[in-house]
Amino acid sequence: MNQAVLTSDPVSAPAAASPLRGAPRLRLLGECVDLLTPAQVLAHMRDAVVAKRRAVIANHNLNSLNLIRGDAAMRAFYDAAELVQIDSTPLIAFGRLLGLPVSRAHRSTYLDWREDFWALADRLGWRVLYLGGTVKTGTEAMRRLSARRPGAVIEARSGYFDATPGSFDNTAVLATITAFRPDVLMVGMGMPRQEAWIARNLDALPNCVILNVGAAFDYEAGVQKAAPRWMGRVGLEWLYRLAHDPRRLFRRYCIEPWALAGPVMRDVLGALRRTRGRGA
Repeated sequence: MNQAVLTSDPVSAPAAASPLRGAPRLRLLGECVDLLTPAQVLAHMRDAVVAKRRAVIANHNLNSLNLIRGDAAMRAFYDAAELVQIDSTPLIAFGRLLGLPVSRAHRSTYLDWREDFWALADRLGWRVLYLGGTVKTGTEAMRRLSARRPGAVIEARSGYFDATPGSFDNTAVLATITAFRPDVLMVGMGMPRQEAWIARNLDALPNCVILNVGAAFDYEAGVQKAAPRWMGRVGLEWLYRLAHDPRRLFRRYCIEPWALAGPVMRDVLGALRRTRGRGA
């Protein structure tokens, strides 16, 4: 990650600036996140597209914070990211508990800025390629989005392929992306596969904005229903998703977060030390 050097404290003060116009960068649960609003994220995308440069924009939630601890490809992906959005209201609540200057306004992920993104892509004629999901899902998402946003040039490619570096499938996917010349490349193959694919193929990708967006086109195609945004704002989106897909998500939401107990305690102890230091 292109970033300023952080302090050794497990939760850094906002002295370390992110690449986005001095926006604060914090360390939560051992990892870096940027205090960004959805509008700031879109502005950064627009600037990168205008400059025709490669810009990886990531996001962290409890799932990614758990996966990154033992996955070298995930680590490489986040190291390459210019910005890391906070895709977790519970993570924001935890930061506030620690006394950090984070608020609900800093919750930012695809579902938070999707309409503004497609409006911008429509107005500026962006070329957007989505890599993920099935052929059927991608085709339906393209149809719906193109009807609403005819100014955007949209393409979808199935995420079901042999992603082994150097394989015939992977080489063909990279050739398709290069030929399309995207302004924005969305990779939605689920964590940690999408992050690993981006990290392993980053040098072969064209200069464009690169996003890890999960099931974005599943939502656009109507295959999955997004939780009401008020549930995201109050930290209950996970409960909505769990109720709709308990078999797949029970472990992610009810078991895996306990693996973060160690980083949680380190952050809490760091906050207590700072509080005592100010009171001395």
